[in-house]
Amino acid sequence: MAHKIIAELFSNRVGILATMHQKERVMAPILSRELGITVLVPENFDTDRFGTFTRDIKRTGSQVEAARFKALAAMEVTGEAIAFASEGTFGPHPFVPGLALNREIVIFIDQKHDIEIIGHSACLETNFNSKTVKNIDQAYEFAKQVGFPEHGLVVMVNKSSEAQPQIIKGIVSEEQLIEAVTLGLSQSQDGKVHIETDMRAHYNPTRMKNIEKATLDLIGKVKQICPDCSWPGFDLVDRKIGLPCAVCGFPTEMTLAVVYQCKKCGFVEEKLFPDGIETADPSRCYYCNP
Repeated sequence: MAHKIIAELFSNRVGILATMHQKERVMAPILSRELGITVLVPENFDTDRFGTFTRDIKRTGSQVEAARFKALAAMEVTGEAIAFASEGTFGPHPFVPGLALNREIVIFIDQKHDIEIIGHSACLETNFNSKTVKNIDQAYEFAKQVGFPEHGLVVMVNKSSEAQPQIIKGIVSEEQLIEAVTLGLSQSQDGKVHIETDMRAHYNPTRMKNIEKATLDLIGKVKQICPDCSWPGFDLVDRKIGLPCAVCGFPTEMTLAVVYQCKKCGFVEEKLFPDGIETADPSRCYYCNP
């Protein structure tokens, strides 16, 4: 059923991918194969205006809002009714100190059918890192640790000053690195330069893999068909905790049920025991293991 519905809605239509960082390399084959959509990238489309990883342009809204703004802008300039866009974030893991986390979302908007579906992927596999260095040797040592030259680098001069720092992006060779650091040190007010990983997709193959995972997650959600109205995007909206302890029956913090809802007709379905277990190990129980 899902295949037939998807074919009827999307097959042989054009979808615009709002990117300037070559994300079509991983996204377009999946979208074309799974949805039957011809994916096009608009020429001279500036996604940096919605925010940059180097912080020289602040992101427009939340992660989801920034992706949505990209997709809507792409449709506006091309006149097409389908668009895709992605947005990534990097930062400390919320629960595990010392680990970095990459969250990628991919948004799919079809204005003709009033559809918006979002795929996501959260991943610990990232080279997200930075360091302040005083010389070329320190810069090169950092570069080796973060997968250079396959992964690009960024050098910032006078990052801590009140004025806008000078930023050199897309460093992918030893010659470029030496030139950027040498120039930076000659202009630095404190004899140091800031060096960090270039997190733009086309300079970061590790991040590109996570964008691919988020795109696959999007496809999975598109194929989740509403049991009531047969519309795509029957998505998870809530998790209910309270899985009972196997020994005492006391409710735990583990998931008891998940709730799915259709954005089109509003139909709601609750599914018990989504993790395939009906009781929790007593080690997860506050009563048995206070």
